[in-house]
Amino acid sequence: MPSAKFAKRKFVSVDPLKCTGCGICEYTCSQEKGEALWNPLHSRIRVVRMKPLFNFALACRACEDAKCVAACPEKALSQHEETGLLIVSEKKCKGCDWCVQACPHGGIAIHSDTGLAAACDLCSGEPQCVEFCPEEALVLVATDEEAEKLMSDTIAKLPEETERITNIVKNKDWKPILADAEKRSEKVSEKLEALSKKGKTKKSK
Repeated sequence: MPSAKFAKRKFVSVDPLKCTGCGICEYTCSQEKGEALWNPLHSRIRVVRMKPLFNFALACRACEDAKCVAACPEKALSQHEETGLLIVSEKKCKGCDWCVQACPHGGIAIHSDTGLAAACDLCSGEPQCVEFCPEEALVLVATDEEAEKLMSDTIAKLPEETERITNIVKNKDWKPILADAEKRSEKVSEKLEALSKKGKTKKSK
């Protein structure tokens, strides 16, 4: 169901069962915003790597009850009336970090160069991180329930995955895992090549 407060609410969520922690979403975001080529420090989506079994990405959820907006002492944050996406007033924001501390989802950060708050804006409705994710681990969802289900499903399967990896190590059965790694590497290589071409095209314009 769509959000009651924001009729067109959507945000990027992650399926941790698919996420490998490759970081391409961060590179893509930093390039798309034109701030720096492949610099994860400038990304509006952040990868969390909890090795070896659990990786996921965090981005702004366009919350109905946005704690970051309420916490800002300068009233520098507001939300789009239809999408709920964060709007940062560059004139008002002082980079105090209160919004970062208030966010329960890790979806907002202080830009390392500008010192201002920055959050996902969905790339005008076509988030590039979703497009370039080699494992298709990133998806657009409309509710917190959808996002939480992706996370809870992964947590439920962690014991099974732990046992699988333990057996691989015990039995030294490397062939299947190496074949899987090779396939993943091919996907990453393809996406990086496409991302590089896009960056060059963007630079030439």
